[in-house]
Amino acid sequence: MTTTELEIQGIPVSAIAEEFGTPVYVYDADVIRSTYEELRGLMHPAVDIYLSLKANPNISVCGYLGALGAGAEVSSLVELETVRRAGIRTEDTIFLGPGKTRAELEACVAAGLRAVVCESLEELTVLDGIAADSGRADLPVILRFNPDFHTKGSGLAMGGKPRQFGIDAAQLRDARTVVKGLRRARVIGFHAYMGTRFLHHEDLVHNTREILTASITLASELEVDLRTVDFGGGFGIPYFDNEPELNIPELTAGINEAVVEFLEQYPDCRLINELGRYLTAMCGTYVTRALYVKESMGEQFVVADGGTNHHMAAVGVGSFVKRNFPIRSLSRYHEEPTAEYTLTGPLCTPNDVIGKRVALPEVRPGDLIGVERSGAYGPSASPGLFLSHGFPAEVMVHRGTAHLVRRRDAVEDLLGKQRLISF
Repeated sequence: MTTTELEIQGIPVSAIAEEFGTPVYVYDADVIRSTYEELRGLMHPAVDIYLSLKANPNISVCGYLGALGAGAEVSSLVELETVRRAGIRTEDTIFLGPGKTRAELEACVAAGLRAVVCESLEELTVLDGIAADSGRADLPVILRFNPDFHTKGSGLAMGGKPRQFGIDAAQLRDARTVVKGLRRARVIGFHAYMGTRFLHHEDLVHNTREILTASITLASELEVDLRTVDFGGGFGIPYFDNEPELNIPELTAGINEAVVEFLEQYPDCRLINELGRYLTAMCGTYVTRALYVKESMGEQFVVADGGTNHHMAAVGVGSFVKRNFPIRSLSRYHEEPTAEYTLTGPLCTPNDVIGKRVALPEVRPGDLIGVERSGAYGPSASPGLFLSHGFPAEVMVHRGTAHLVRRRDAVEDLLGKQRLISF
């Protein structure tokens, strides 16, 4: 009998759902590997590829990318511990974020990181003091700057305009006295991140050139021995209709050309390209089960067992028009659409809509529905505690075997941290 359901590395999705339950995030390790290896093979060898954990902090996702050769960019103590447990060396890890606590800075000093990314001169001064108090002799620091130049094509601009991130380039140029007066911290380079979800390679090449040029200028003005430049990432994934795929061969060719020119002046400098969404989005599918199929005022609804509490990105926050992620019937994966359905979750809010008027084959109760390209900004970026449903299970398929890489929340996970006082 011919099956029409989705298979992941030869495993029917129904078998995964039966074993681990739904809703569940399923990560295909083959997709992670092919994505990383393609980029690694095309990118200049002087560029180190780092996983930005904010996109997907699952320890097995991190561990697999680390085994393939990726470093890590972290922004919290738990992310730092995740990287350690995942087997990524602290020497291949950077720690950034605009609001690091003293406890986080102390952990950075003790960890032996490749560098701490400082986002203000005040933070730099505090970090230098902590290093001195702890007896740390030489603490590598990267300064994040907010560039003067502007960019276009970003889904969310994070530089080139007023932002809480980094030090304005104009302010940094006047900071030579601060940099030269450091006791234990040593500035080894610069970092800039212009935005996320760029889909046109020309914009990313432009950003790279401008960041490298600005870093050369800052190194000269601040008398910094330039050893590392993190030129950010922002490689986009097309989620919505009529969005183009990012042209990776053209992108890497353009970046490599800029890197070669940069290395002529700084041949011993290493570069970092930090990526989250690009490395992880394509590997993931959010799998839900249809509970009910109903009609309301002429519109067909599928009410599923998971919704925006697990996949907030699918809501399209910040968009004026609701646009759908790629949504497929996993039970009838190879069948043609026959009707339009609005896919909702179990929450008591009209905003719990994963997909609006999605073209699907006939949907019946019990069918599996999948939101594709969901390996980034999934459960960890969603309100999993809303209505106390808890977070879903996460499964990785590796070498033809499905592995549970995060168990779903149970009642005690949600209530165990609470305390009932006597009344």
